[in-house]
Amino acid sequence: MEEWKTYRLEDLTIDGKGHYGIGAPAVDYDENKFTYLRITDINDDGSLNYSGLKSVDDPEASKYLLQEGDIVFARTGNSTGRSYYYEPSDGQFVFAGFLIKFSLDPTKVNPRFLKYYTHSKMYYEWVQSFDTGATRGNINAQTFGSMEINLPPREVQDRLVEILRSIDDKIKLNNHINHNLEEQARALYKSWFVDFEPFKGGKFVDSELGMIPEGWTVAPLGCIATISSGKRPPFKSTVQNEEYKIPVLGASSVMAYTSEYLIEGLYIITGRVGTLGELQRVKGKIWPSDNTLVISSDYYNFVYQVLREVDYSSLNRGSTQPLLTQSDLKSWPIVLPPEDVLNRFESCSLSLTSSILMNIEQNGVLRNVRDSILPVLMHDGINS
Repeated sequence: MEEWKTYRLEDLTIDGKGHYGIGAPAVDYDENKFTYLRITDINDDGSLNYSGLKSVDDPEASKYLLQEGDIVFARTGNSTGRSYYYEPSDGQFVFAGFLIKFSLDPTKVNPRFLKYYTHSKMYYEWVQSFDTGATRGNINAQTFGSMEINLPPREVQDRLVEILRSIDDKIKLNNHINHNLEEQARALYKSWFVDFEPFKGGKFVDSELGMIPEGWTVAPLGCIATISSGKRPPFKSTVQNEEYKIPVLGASSVMAYTSEYLIEGLYIITGRVGTLGELQRVKGKIWPSDNTLVISSDYYNFVYQVLREVDYSSLNRGSTQPLLTQSDLKSWPIVLPPEDVLNRFESCSLSLTSSILMNIEQNGVLRNVRDSILPVLMHDGINS
């Protein structure tokens, strides 16, 4: 059988180089404008984060549309090296300036094999070689282009991609299902606590947040939610294994794995430093990193929806990078209904949340299977 061979990334592209994205500001999402793909829209595992998508309104935007066979890399900050392989089924995306695009030549490589390569131990070690102390170094287009990649024969690439893609397709399906379930949960919350539809037959009174049903109050979020900060894990690994199997959660996704858990139960995780406003539902044993806030409540579903309404930009205390404090989030004013209304809402939304959490758990299992298969599939490349 033909042996594995080493190539430079730029040698596997259509035009032999990487391209920087457009340096345009993001605007509120508008289905009539191009969707803007930024570093924050890409999870650490290469999947898309649909919760905070923005649009771009620039006359040059169409020149930066991603095409089939494109892969983009984050080039700066703590997200340096994060990658996303573009799937046309994801929709149309214009890629932002902190991303670098390489257009892969399908006659030279199976483009999806590169997607999986960027989640291998070899790739992570290459990215980490650019770390400078506590700060991850920048990687420019030329350096990405010179990255060496060990490839098996094309028929082997195709076979490995077929195995891994079937897992990713199921993960993506679960994510789409959860997106729809979240929209249903959001609609239920809006009906009860924004439009007050079940309570329109009663009396309303004025409050600092507008007209609310009589008997309801305005109170700080901290009165019904416990909010604390995550911690830096003593040890961590970019790859999950038998020793390091507890997920370390960053502001938007799993960022590493460690050997112990910090908390166990049902929580909401959001970013404290850097990325603000992303929410993660989590259940089980986890280690929230020190750039996160950890939120728990007896009224989990209600608090999750309230957190979706918070204006995080107004709470930002950072100068060089965004910063959210516990006290500011605890002080956020909310419309607080009576306990019996909260309990009814939790009961009504329970089935939606249970399905969402079940799909999240299944995706975790699928990712573990995929990530345990990946080093085995790459083994020949490591030892060639």
